[in-house]
Amino acid sequence: MSLQTPKLFNPDEGEHYAFLNTRSTIRVSGADSGGVLTVIELLAPRGFGPPLHSHQVEDELFHVTEGALWVSCGGQEQVLEVGGTAWLPKGLPHTFQAVGPQTTRVLQITTPAQFEDFTRALGAPMSHAGLPDPVQIDPGEVARVCAEFRIDVLGPPPAPLDDAVGGSMGGPSASQ
Repeated sequence: MSLQTPKLFNPDEGEHYAFLNTRSTIRVSGADSGGVLTVIELLAPRGFGPPLHSHQVEDELFHVTEGALWVSCGGQEQVLEVGGTAWLPKGLPHTFQAVGPQTTRVLQITTPAQFEDFTRALGAPMSHAGLPDPVQIDPGEVARVCAEFRIDVLGPPPAPLDDAVGGSMGGPSASQ
């Protein structure tokens, strides 16, 4: 058995990528974990949400550390506030949307590792720790890279969500 090397990061350290108009910081890669998992910190602007998709390879866990995140997976949906956690098993269609007042920060853990390679393939290295300047996203390129990493794109991103009412938000279906 080989021992893995510990990694310790201060808040703005790590491998930063501009990834679909978010900042993704790779904290633990597959190389670091022996292929067991990937840990990424996602900083997303309000309104960011990926297309409806499912993973053939990875299970995902989201843990909200700042802001709020609406999550929809396997027929369930909920707004998670700071401290909230979502477990998204592979094969289940899911999407999410950053619904914090300005930004939402999420610790994303995927197992087994490979999601950092997807982030590198679709993202661009960043030298600063803030959000990247917004760019036009090419859906065809997103679908091509997703297919390469066995992520099935199943539909569009979620429609903008309603504003908070009494501490909870409705998902796209709540306003229809």
